[in-house]
Amino acid sequence: MTPSSLQAGELRASASHSGELVSLAFAGNADGRADSDLEAFLHELHAEIAALAVTQVDVDIRALEFMNSSCFKGFITWIVQVRRMKPPSRYRIRFLATSKYPWQKRSLHAISFFGGSELIEVVTED
Repeated sequence: MTPSSLQAGELRASASHSGELVSLAFAGNADGRADSDLEAFLHELHAEIAALAVTQVDVDIRALEFMNSSCFKGFITWIVQVRRMKPPSRYRIRFLATSKYPWQKRSLHAISFFGGSELIEVVTED
């Protein structure tokens, strides 16, 4: 799977594919130094995922300490791309978050409205 990793500023991301699942793991800080690289990474990843028989993408942000609004825009753009797909081709996006960083719950609650409950799930660990 290409792209399988991203390093932009203090942001690190990796992707792996197994059967019907793609797993993304993010760590560090997603700030202004990473926004355009993150958006390109998610755009390329979406194109690849759409070509695979994937039903779900797990997005693990538990090690992500901070994300600014410019980087969130990249995620929203990605979610809108999935929403525009024909229903049988769509895949679900499940965010894995932690209560350790309060911004995650607030931000993911807001971001979930762009995809709706049929596309977006948020799982927060304590």
